[in-house]
Formats: sequence, C-alpha cells, structure tokens
Amino acid sequence: MSEVSFTIPGNPMGKQRARTLKTGRSYTPKETVSYENLVKLIYSEIENKPYFEGPIGMFITAIFPIPKSVSKAKRAKMVSGEIRPTIKSDWDNIGKLVSDSLNGIAYHDDKQIVDGRVIKSYGYAPMVQVTMWEV
Repeated sequence: MSEVSFTIPGNPMGKQRARTLKTGRSYTPKETVSYENLVKLIYSEIENKPYFEGPIGMFITAIFPIPKSVSKAKRAKMVSGEIRPTIKSDWDNIGKLVSDSLNGIAYHDDKQIVDGRVIKSYGYAPMVQVTMWEV
C-alpha cells in the first residue's frame, strides 16, 4: 500500500475563481498558478514518489500564522487548537488547489480521490501538510 506525505511551506492558499475579461477570454489568476506550480515542484522532488492508479485518500492540514496582535492567552489557545481559524481561504478551496495541482503527476485525475479531509489550524510556522494513500 503506497503512501506519501509532503509539506508546502508558507501561508495556505485556496484556489481562486477564473477571471473573465470583457472580451470573453478567461484566465486563472497568477497567484493560483504560482501556488499550483509550487505544489508540483515540491511533489516532483520527492524521491520514490508513487503514481496512484486507483482510489486515493487525501488528508490536508492547513496551518495559518498566528496574528501578531493577539494576546499571549489567546495565542496559547490558538496553538493548542482551542481557537481555530475561520479566516480565508475556505477549506474546500485549499483542497481544490492542492488536488488540482497534482493532476497528472501524482495521479491521473483528482476524481480518484474518494476519501478526503481538510483541517485548518493555527501554528507558528504557516504551511500546508499533505498525506495521500491508496484506498
């Protein structure tokens, strides 16, 4: 049974909507494209990484930075998980960006993901942790 885990450093980001110009042409915002390319680069650098052929499970933990303006008491509650982030990005957009980024390099298509979960929490170092496994 194959399993792989990796970490995307930096602030979690969700997939942004495609923009449409007055001419009718649509494009993906450059921030989304840049983050997708970062995810692809990090996955491509993993040694002995699996290419999943069948059903996949995916677990994503998005760790947001603690705001500098919060009190020490509130900071401790954020780190312990008592206070969770209800800020942007939405949990589903975080999952969508990560899963779309891995199309063609970790699996054929993200339709193979049959079991998925995204958790948002606070931490001292912002990052997104991803674990995938064969179901």
